[in-house]
Amino acid sequence: MRWSRSLIPTLKEVPAEAEAKSHVLMLRGGLIRKLGSGVYSYLPAGFRVIRKISAIVREEMDRAGAAEVLLPALWPAEVLEESGRMEVFGADVIRFRDRHNRQGVLAPTHEEVITALVRDNVTSYKQLPLTLYQIQTKFRDEVRPRFGVLRTREFVMKDAYSFDAGPDGLKKSYEAMYGAYCRIFDRCGLDYVVVEAESGAMGGSRSQEFMVRSDIGDDKYVQCPSCGHAANVEKAAIGAGPGEKSVEGDGEPGGGPGEVSTPGARTIDEVAACLDTEPNRMIKTLLYVADGRPVAALVRGDHDVNENKLARVVGADELVPGDADMIENVTGAPVGFAGPVGLSGVDIIADRSVMQVTDAVTGANKADTHLTGVEPARDFRPEKIGDIRAAVDSDPCPRCNQPMGLHHGIEVGHVFQLGTKYSGRLGAEFLDESGRRRPYIMGCYGIGINRIAAAAVETFADEHGMVWPPGIAPHQVAVLCLNTAKPALADASQRVYEQLLADGLDVLLDDRDARPGSKFKDADLLGFPVKVIVGRGYEKNGMFEVQVRKSGEQKDVAEDELAGEIHNIIERL
Repeated sequence: MRWSRSLIPTLKEVPAEAEAKSHVLMLRGGLIRKLGSGVYSYLPAGFRVIRKISAIVREEMDRAGAAEVLLPALWPAEVLEESGRMEVFGADVIRFRDRHNRQGVLAPTHEEVITALVRDNVTSYKQLPLTLYQIQTKFRDEVRPRFGVLRTREFVMKDAYSFDAGPDGLKKSYEAMYGAYCRIFDRCGLDYVVVEAESGAMGGSRSQEFMVRSDIGDDKYVQCPSCGHAANVEKAAIGAGPGEKSVEGDGEPGGGPGEVSTPGARTIDEVAACLDTEPNRMIKTLLYVADGRPVAALVRGDHDVNENKLARVVGADELVPGDADMIENVTGAPVGFAGPVGLSGVDIIADRSVMQVTDAVTGANKADTHLTGVEPARDFRPEKIGDIRAAVDSDPCPRCNQPMGLHHGIEVGHVFQLGTKYSGRLGAEFLDESGRRRPYIMGCYGIGINRIAAAAVETFADEHGMVWPPGIAPHQVAVLCLNTAKPALADASQRVYEQLLADGLDVLLDDRDARPGSKFKDADLLGFPVKVIVGRGYEKNGMFEVQVRKSGEQKDVAEDELAGEIHNIIERL
């Protein structure tokens, strides 16, 4: 590819709309341009990255035994309504009415469509196991699209679905996809960590996320530096190690709690300031409705309830926060003054750390009033005590009890064991060896193609621009002719460009009539792994200067050794 025949509109200034490093550099490097909120066009260099990532994904999915399909992105609304996920996705689903006033949606994902396809075309256990995948555009009406292509309303995803006759088959399919994912991210050059995760709207019994550590990542996870255990904070269990030590109050234990006036103080910070105490000495009481019954969840004031954990502890399929009317009916007080002492008609579920607090502060179930001197076990008795809070930095690891670190991450992949969630609801069954009808056991496996590109920029960029891993770079090599007006340099540039192409390298020839400084800056901005400089060195001694973007290494190389040297450099990167 010649630069003069492509469209690579680089920018010198930082676009005002850009927030994240990847957003800034992909705009400045001419990889993307914004069309609307959360909607981007991919220009030639950017689309080459997407194509290369997609090619790696296809190769590894095919290697793992999956077959590629292409499913529709425009659905009748009944598809999501039949599975019950129209309400689950809610406002995230992009809806429309066609000319016949029939409601349709743009696909947010494809579990329903693939399940219906297999239901209607696969009937026997002899046709199993089966894994199908696609690389397709998905649509979600994000409340706040941001960070360029990291969180958009339209995005490219690889989604795969496995169908098996039983749990053992699902385990094998899941392991095959897990292995494929590791190979994909390795080939894309990403530094990633695999974390235990919640299944969320996808459902199922087990899921794992592939995270790239980044300060701008929307996801949070904890990781133990000692044993390597990692989990999304939505899932993370907390060990019973040093993090559960007692929090003691300042006063002497008395005969019971005492009421104090706290006018207008509803939040933890407001009450702490009013009573000159610390949040970790307070017990926060949050009201929920669990499968139709009221539940009070207790956590320390400096902690948050993990609703997924709470739902598991109480055994609830549906858990929703109580509204203001429900809270006042249960506690007799407005929002902000609930407490466990004297609370009746509701199951009290306490986090383990709550039971270690002494001389605690809680709501008094009375407006503008709190209690001090509260002693757990003496002043209230929970129905259940367990791990119901969100993990925080330095919490003990559930495996080895060593302190875990809290990190932000970009989710680039997710694998789920779905079981029969969709096959059961949609009547997708097969005939087993005995002639009985049974639902397929399913797995689901997603990869964010756009996110891999953005995560690579976030991870490897430096002060000069992007630094692409060779496997997904727009071009592996940039040949820079420093003076196109000189026939000797122009001819040599053209010659080595053609030679490197013939040797299997992906090369961009910068044949623009531009200053050398501009060419160097643009090449560094776009992050090509290797630069070949055709300039004064060639005029003096016939040598080509080879520069490595990542390390800054440079050396003069003879023309007949150029291809071999570049192949060696790329293999090392």
